[in-house]
Amino acid sequence: MTDNWVKALGIDYGKVRIGLATSDDLGMFAHPLLTISGKAEDQPEATIFNLIKERGIREVVIGLPLYSSGAESAMSREVVAFVARLREGLGDDFPIHQVDELGTTKSAREKLQQAGRKQKDQKAILDQAAAVEILQTWLDQRSNPLLPLDDFSEEEPY
Repeated sequence: MTDNWVKALGIDYGKVRIGLATSDDLGMFAHPLLTISGKAEDQPEATIFNLIKERGIREVVIGLPLYSSGAESAMSREVVAFVARLREGLGDDFPIHQVDELGTTKSAREKLQQAGRKQKDQKAILDQAAAVEILQTWLDQRSNPLLPLDDFSEEEPY
């Protein structure tokens, strides 16, 4: 069984907005953190590097938007490029996990609606909620050996 003590950052990447979530200190539960600009001129990587340092983050989990067939999408290539930029700043030894994010935004939207958030009020926090879904899925998978660990960290998924 994997050691559950991890401080992780979940990322729902987008070219316009990037949703961020963080785990609790025990690595059991994901919580929304913030939404940052995904625009290159706003330097989202620098913001993430600062958050990692300030919060003592030990691992990063980023959603990889694959088609339901498992095939890559144009957006998954964008995510892979973003991960390469993160690796440049964090180094090759810093764990960055890429996990299939299929359905996370839909699930996040449904949970926000169940919590009473109207669709027009969701835009500001939807990316954070999707990052929570991505991170919580990974936390659950790593703590339960019976669940498949859908992680593309060690090799390219395509």
